[in-house]
Amino acid sequence: MKNKHQYIDTHAHLNLAIFNDDYQAVVEKCVSAAVAVINVGTKESTSAKAVRLAALYPSLYAIIGLHPIQTVPGTHDEKEIGPGGKVFASKGEVFNKDFYRTLAASSKKVVGIGECGFDYFHTTKDSYETQEAAFIAQIELANELNLPLMIHTRDPKPGETSPTGNSAYEDVHKVLKQYSKVPGNIHFYAGTYEQAKMFFDLGFTVSFTGVITFATAYDEIVKAIPLDLMHAETDSPFVSPIPFRGQRCEPHYVSKVVEKIAEIKSLSLYEVSEQLLKNAEKLYKISLR
Repeated sequence: MKNKHQYIDTHAHLNLAIFNDDYQAVVEKCVSAAVAVINVGTKESTSAKAVRLAALYPSLYAIIGLHPIQTVPGTHDEKEIGPGGKVFASKGEVFNKDFYRTLAASSKKVVGIGECGFDYFHTTKDSYETQEAAFIAQIELANELNLPLMIHTRDPKPGETSPTGNSAYEDVHKVLKQYSKVPGNIHFYAGTYEQAKMFFDLGFTVSFTGVITFATAYDEIVKAIPLDLMHAETDSPFVSPIPFRGQRCEPHYVSKVVEKIAEIKSLSLYEVSEQLLKNAEKLYKISLR
């Protein structure tokens, strides 16, 4: 029997403003391509919208939480957001555990907490404690609700150092090891194989984006990481894969990421897509096939 879905984009943001005018058309493309989508919250408003979207479409799911760059005030430019994006300023939200607990209880399609973690690229060094507090609070809620974590991890700009002197991956691992009782995913993975193994030992997986379709630096780590410990994602609206570079990224482009994983690993597209569906079903406790 044919699967309900051929692919799943495990990390997208159809809940962001850049999709306000045409999210329905984008979802229809996903349905036509048999692509399931997990939309990930970045703050209270976008988390609530992820839940609303999941209620409207059977193939959509939601992860809710507070992105580390939203914990501190800051402005993010169009170059970082991508084509069609508008400059926005994060206001510095405090993670409200009661709000997210109630939001999670409102829908069975909430499948995780996040994205949370450390971002040293966009933020100043004096924001570390604020980011850490929000991170720990989200881990505690995930433990309470027995939901997996969606982890954001980004190192400083080239030539700069982190607040701790460590990589963001090392700092995230330290906090997870101390506090987390649930599994999760390290999204948009750009670390080393040795760092990935640290997370595997905690029951976490890693995911790859469209970057692997145009940056050969990822080839060796994609080869090395076992297929049953990875996911494919788009991080829409960011980093469109080839052949869509320079355009707004959409979740159905995840097929290009899966195709590249299959190419790098010298496996059939069917074998890879099937295993990635199984991986998502296991971590997020959903039925895709």
